[in-house]
Amino acid sequence: MSVKTKSALDRTIAPPIKDAIEFDLSLPPYSRHVLSNGVEVYAIDLGSVDAMMVSWIFNGGNSFEKKKGVASAVSSLLKNGTSTRSAFDINEHFEYYGAWLNRASHHETSDITLHCLNKHIGQLLPVVAELISDSVFPQDELDIYKKNAQQRLQVSLKKSEFVAGRLIDAYLFGSEHPYGRYLEQGDYQQLEREDLTAFYHQHYREGACRIMVAGKLPADILTRLEAAFGGLPLHAPQKEVAFPAPSIIPAPQKKYNIVNDANGVQGSIRIARNFPNRHHPDFQRVQVLNNVFGGFFGSRLMANIREEKGYTYGIYSYLVNNIQESALVISTEAGKEVCAPTIAEVYKEMDLLREELIDEEELQMARNFAIGTILGDLDGPFHVASRWKNILLNGLDGQYFEEGVRIIKTIGPEELRELARKYLRPEDFFELVVV
Repeated sequence: MSVKTKSALDRTIAPPIKDAIEFDLSLPPYSRHVLSNGVEVYAIDLGSVDAMMVSWIFNGGNSFEKKKGVASAVSSLLKNGTSTRSAFDINEHFEYYGAWLNRASHHETSDITLHCLNKHIGQLLPVVAELISDSVFPQDELDIYKKNAQQRLQVSLKKSEFVAGRLIDAYLFGSEHPYGRYLEQGDYQQLEREDLTAFYHQHYREGACRIMVAGKLPADILTRLEAAFGGLPLHAPQKEVAFPAPSIIPAPQKKYNIVNDANGVQGSIRIARNFPNRHHPDFQRVQVLNNVFGGFFGSRLMANIREEKGYTYGIYSYLVNNIQESALVISTEAGKEVCAPTIAEVYKEMDLLREELIDEEELQMARNFAIGTILGDLDGPFHVASRWKNILLNGLDGQYFEEGVRIIKTIGPEELRELARKYLRPEDFFELVVV
């Protein structure tokens, strides 16, 4: 016969329910190191799984290119051949060790990201160093890239959502600004191997670089990084030099209706306004307002336009993650006969947020969603690294994270209404429908 002790768990009593905002959140710190060439390494040693990630972040986005499409082409072809290895050899090497090497090009930066088992890092780092220092961009690989890119663009231009995404950026920032510039078929045809090699030498081989490493890190990881990359002609980004920042020139007209497919039955709707970047004191406050407005599945836009009206399968609003200037965007697809009513309902929800106070129950739900999202972003070393990457590239520090959590937990209905009156005015928004 068992005896129940005081410490035994009584499973007849349900555990207390705890709202997400009651959790105390903290962003695990990184340790900073500097290689012999000045390149900074941000190391996040977390996790129990024998896996890790290394990310090389270069000042090599499309803000730095002199010809459209060069930055993305260099990023795509970086793994397609060195003086000693073919594209096949490179891919086979990473696949043999069960590793994944990704490249990505953004507006200000480009990056190479390696995911692998930590026991194989010694076999993989030298090959990444070879890509950074000795990529040759074979002409036949460039020809294939140009042909494939043109075919993908031809297919994408038939889709209203793709066209809407290109055009709204151009309206917000200007067609000559890196945030609003987009590629046409002829731009790919004009790419020359010399364009790629010049950009590669300036922004990769001898470029400004940061390294971020996360996961269950080997004890000798810094020694290995030094051996593979400390002797390369890389350098740290210059603190006093900002990313290239040409003037943002929004379009003078606010409303656009584009017929992309005369037989199309669906319209892609984008309603957007320019917005300050993360350094503005309203940025994190408006993120809370945006959650109520259209930031998640329980938002007002979703409840009204999807659940009640049935105009769309989904509608969201979000703040764009740009370094120079952000934007507040509402995005959805709807039947072309209900595009106008959908837009009217979006403005109606703006009006309500400007005129009425958000009740505590709704605000609590939006807060719980925001904190829950952060909890997800803190789940594991790779997510933590992504948080730090966003903070560091925007020139911020750990206090930004702490202030964001404080705002979520404490911002009130009156302050949110004032923000709505400031930023949710229909006359400030560009309005685009592409059918």
